[in-house]
Amino acid sequence: MSVITIDFETYYSKTYSLTKLTTEEYVRDSKFEVIGVAVQDSGASYYHSEAAAPLWFSGSKRKTAEFLAQFDWENSTVVAHNALFDMAILNWHFDIKPKKIRDTVAMSRALHTVEVGHSLAELSEYYKLGAKGTEVHDAIGKKRLHFTPTELKGYAGYCIQDVALTQKLYDILRKDFPAIDLALIDLTTRMFTEPALELDKDVLHGHLKQVLEDKETLMKKVSHDKKQLTSNNQFAELLEGYGITPPTKISLRTGKKTFAFAKTDEEFKALQDHCNPQVQAIVAARLGIRSTIEEKRTQRFLAIAERGKLPIPLRYYAAHTGRWGGTDKINMQNLPRGSKLKYALCAPTGYTFVDCDLSQIEARMLAWLANEETLLDAFTEGKDVYKIMAASIYKKKVEDISKEQRFIGKQTVLGCGYGMGALRFQTQLKAFGVELDSKECQRIINVYRDTYPDIPALWKKADASLGFIKDNRQSKLGRGGVLHIDGADGIRLPNGLYVKYPNLRTLKGDDGIKSEKVYETRRGKSLIDTRIYGGKVIENVCQALSRIVIGEHLLAVSRRYKVVMTVHDAIGCIVPSDEAAEGLSFVEDCMKVQPKWAPDLPLDCEGGTGRSYGDC
Repeated sequence: MSVITIDFETYYSKTYSLTKLTTEEYVRDSKFEVIGVAVQDSGASYYHSEAAAPLWFSGSKRKTAEFLAQFDWENSTVVAHNALFDMAILNWHFDIKPKKIRDTVAMSRALHTVEVGHSLAELSEYYKLGAKGTEVHDAIGKKRLHFTPTELKGYAGYCIQDVALTQKLYDILRKDFPAIDLALIDLTTRMFTEPALELDKDVLHGHLKQVLEDKETLMKKVSHDKKQLTSNNQFAELLEGYGITPPTKISLRTGKKTFAFAKTDEEFKALQDHCNPQVQAIVAARLGIRSTIEEKRTQRFLAIAERGKLPIPLRYYAAHTGRWGGTDKINMQNLPRGSKLKYALCAPTGYTFVDCDLSQIEARMLAWLANEETLLDAFTEGKDVYKIMAASIYKKKVEDISKEQRFIGKQTVLGCGYGMGALRFQTQLKAFGVELDSKECQRIINVYRDTYPDIPALWKKADASLGFIKDNRQSKLGRGGVLHIDGADGIRLPNGLYVKYPNLRTLKGDDGIKSEKVYETRRGKSLIDTRIYGGKVIENVCQALSRIVIGEHLLAVSRRYKVVMTVHDAIGCIVPSDEAAEGLSFVEDCMKVQPKWAPDLPLDCEGGTGRSYGDC
C-alpha cells in the first residue's frame, strides 16, 4: 500500500487562526482558504526518481481538487503531523476519505513522555532529521492571490520540507509501533473528521435558557448583586459581614497571598456547609454565577450545529496511561452525568444511538492483576461486590445491607484499591454528601485491606518495581508476569507500549530522614516532579490495561458499525434503526471478549439505545 504524506498551508490572520479558534471553527469558517499543499506519494514514479522531493501545488479550490485527484487516496495510508487538521481539510473541503490515517503527533505522544515535545521541529531535532524551516511570518493576513511568485516559492519550500520531515519521522516511529494502536489512531481521527452525530437545536436552546434561569434563581435567593458575588474583594467583605475571615492561600504562580475562593480550595468548600444558611446561599450563588462551563459549552454546540454535524475531538494518548482526553474545547470526557446536553447529541435519520459501558473495569482489572481470587470470583459469578464489601464493613449479612451502606461499599471498592489514605477517602465521601470522621474512614480502609490482602501486597511489589526502574534492571509484575519492567524504559504493557517514569529518583524530606520517589512530568513547557509510589503505579497500570481492553473493543465494534465516540470506558456507535436490538447485542458481545493476555479477566457491560446519547 502506498504511503501519502500531506501538509496544507492555509490562510490565517491575527483574529482568524488555530491559536484563536478550534480546529472545527477554523476549518469550517467561511474565511478558510488553502494557500498551498505539499504531497509525497511513496508509490508514485516521481518519488523514485532523482527529484524525490514532495510535490507542491498552489491554486484555486477547483484546481487544488484536481491536483489532489491524481492520488489514490482510497487505497493509501495517509500520514500527517496533526492529522485532525489535515484530514478535516481533505474530507470537509475535498470529500476525500483515505484508506488509512496515521498521525505522527499521536504516535509521538504514545512513545515519548517528557524526553521530547511533540512538535515537528522538536521531533526532527530529537531524531536528527534536519532542522525544520522557519515559518513564513509575512504570510499573516494574506490570501493566496496576495502572494508574489517569490513569496509562494518560499512557502512551497517551507511546506515541502515539513512533508519530507514528517515522512522521515513516520518511517522511524512506525518501526516498533503496535499495529492495533495505529488502527486506534485512525479510528480516533475519523470520529472528528468524519462526523455522524447531529445536534438538536431545540434541546440546546432549551438547555441554555434553563442554565441562565438557574443563575437568576440563585441571585434571587441572596440579597446581594452580581458584582458583590463575583468580585474577590467585595465577596471577602461579604464574608466578613457574616463574621467569617476570608480564607487565603499562596499563589503558585505569583508567590503572593491571595483569596482561596476557588471551588477546589478546601476552606472555601467547607463554607458550602456553613452553619449559617445565608452563607451557604451566597457561596452557592457565587459558584453558580461564576461558572460558565455549561453555558459556554452549550453555546459552542449551538455554533457547531449551524455549521454541520458534530465532530468528536479526542486526544489520543492524552495521559501516560494511554487514556483519551478531550480537545478542541469540547471535552466529552467531563460531560456531567445526567447532563441535558447528552439529549442534544442525536443519531442521524434512519439510525439509532447505541451506548455501552464496561462495568467496573478498573476494579476488575485490579482484582485480576493482584490475583485476588475472592474478589475475582464475586465478579465472575455476577455477585454484588459493593454489598459484599459493605457486609464486611458493617458486619452484616449481604441481604441486610441498606442502600446507603451499599454506597459506602461501592466507594470503598472503587476508591481504596490504590493505597488511598483516610483523609483523602474522607474528602471523596464528602464530595458525595457523606460525612464520616477520619477514624471511621481509616477503619473502613483497614477492613478493605484485610478483606483483600493480595491488593496491598501488589502495591508493595509495585513499589519494589520502582527500584528496578530507578536502577535500570529487569523484572516482572502482576498476574502471570503480564507487566515487564524494562529498566529505565518503564513498564512494558501487553501491547508493547510503556508506562514511563522518566528521571525516577528518590528525594529526601525536609527532616533528612523521610524520602519519596518522584519522576518528571510535563506541564506546558515546564518539567515538574510528581510523587510516585506503589499504589499509584498500580492505578496507572490498571488504567493502561483497561485502556488496551476498551481499544480492542472499539476496533471490534468498528468492523460492523460506525463508532462515533468513546467516553472513559464506554463506546458510542450508530446502527440502522431497524436493527437496534441486534446492534446493541453485538456491541455487548464485543465488549465481553477478554484480551488474549488476560483470558480469565471477568468482563461485563451495560448498554442502551435511543435517538440520542442521553436516551441511552
